Amino acid sequence: MIHRRTVLKTGAALTGALGGAGLLVPAAAGPAQAADLDPTTVPQFEQAMPVPEVLQPVCDLGLTSYYDMTLQEADAEILPGRLTRVRTFNGSFPGPVIQAVSGRRVVVRQTNQLSVPTSIHLHGGHVPQSSDGSPMDLIAPGGGSKIYTYPNHQPHANLWFHDHAHHQESETVYRGLTGFYLLTDHVEQNLNLPSGAYDVPIALRDARFDDSAQLVYEMGDFRKRQVLLANGKAWPYFEVAARKYRFRLFNTSNMRFYLLQLSDGSAFQQIGSDGGLLAKPLDVTSVFLAPGERADIVIDFSRYAAGTRLILSNAGGLLPGDPADQVGRVLQFRVTGPAEDTSSVPSTLRTLPALGSATVNRDFVLSMDETGKTMDAFINGKTYDMNRIDTEIEYGATEIWTVRNANVYTPHNFHIHLVQFRVLERDGKPVTSGPESGLKDTVTLKPGETVKLQATFTGYEGTYVYHCHMIDHAAMGMMGNFRVSKTATTGRSGPGRHRSPRR
Repeated sequence: MIHRRTVLKTGAALTGALGGAGLLVPAAAGPAQAADLDPTTVPQFEQAMPVPEVLQPVCDLGLTSYYDMTLQEADAEILPGRLTRVRTFNGSFPGPVIQAVSGRRVVVRQTNQLSVPTSIHLHGGHVPQSSDGSPMDLIAPGGGSKIYTYPNHQPHANLWFHDHAHHQESETVYRGLTGFYLLTDHVEQNLNLPSGAYDVPIALRDARFDDSAQLVYEMGDFRKRQVLLANGKAWPYFEVAARKYRFRLFNTSNMRFYLLQLSDGSAFQQIGSDGGLLAKPLDVTSVFLAPGERADIVIDFSRYAAGTRLILSNAGGLLPGDPADQVGRVLQFRVTGPAEDTSSVPSTLRTLPALGSATVNRDFVLSMDETGKTMDAFINGKTYDMNRIDTEIEYGATEIWTVRNANVYTPHNFHIHLVQFRVLERDGKPVTSGPESGLKDTVTLKPGETVKLQATFTGYEGTYVYHCHMIDHAAMGMMGNFRVSKTATTGRSGPGRHRSPRR
């Protein structure tokens, strides 16, 4: 068995295959990196934030849209006037947008021209196992391809896709392999929310550069990733008319948390989270995003005079010694002037599905070595093993999962493939309102915290994963397999399983 403190070397850049199991093993660190770029030398608010490209299907046949994407390296101007090598879908950084409709199938052929294996996961997607992007369901480098089928048998949601090849995902996502997948339905379409040019997806992430403007990757070095990017640009500006805008915010960082607010402290509305719209809009002054999480917000700029400049700031994740002028700023809004606005945010957005009755309870404990002696991370005391089924679930079952962060200093979060879930409790307190009251697929656990989740496992049988979506932690082994099957029995139980009476 290969131990993770051996295979997960900092600075790993290339993968290989070990035996028939296909275990991905990053190579040992190479020559010393060039000197780090000083983030204070990067000009802020000089580049315009781009709006991600909407990818056009190669053809539409009936109720199916077909797309072709190539995984390839490309050069991007992240820092003003300098080029950085990144890993991309179709050469786009950030990745492109697929616009999908519930009930209409999307088929994507991914061709891997990178030098490393990949596996593309539709984060938040309700998809068959064959198209889930399993950590070991790999697309070979140098021209291998795979077809992913997304039936879209789920309500509207702000989804995204990214690499999930185990041990490699941390570096490949960090180097740019992410994209947007905006799924809509008649519920969302029947609302009069800001749309068109006034509906803008924004991918947030952090980065570290050397003095030649190239990305520096080291496992777990997020405190050195002090340049914040919005849609692939370092500290950009975005011109807005004096009217309402919808911003779909995606935390695509490996490790960084964000607490986003406007620099003048003014309120805006949060209308959605991971799994689409909330039941009702929330008046907030900030939104919190862990890695992998999404927030859907509406900001009304009509209250500002032309020429106003506002910073979308980050008050979260700042540790002693962190430079607030870097990691405390995300982007700048520049108000240009009035514009017609017929959009509105209604007092009721949607009716959330009923919770149903749970018949199974399970317990999951997230932990990792905080002494620095090893690079191991665990769920219920075990690191990930692709050949081990950790949890057997009966098809159609509704279950309650109690997830606890056993660490004293280290935060985690928890992402479940296949399903959207509801957060029932946080540290014993019921969650009945607020940003966690909607449909979720990723949930934060601060040190010592416990959350209780409920999900129904239906639609597809097969083997999927749950894991910490602080991607470095998943690469270190904080991941497990669950299998959904119509033949699952109580005798083949997962962690902490016990039957509870129907409520």
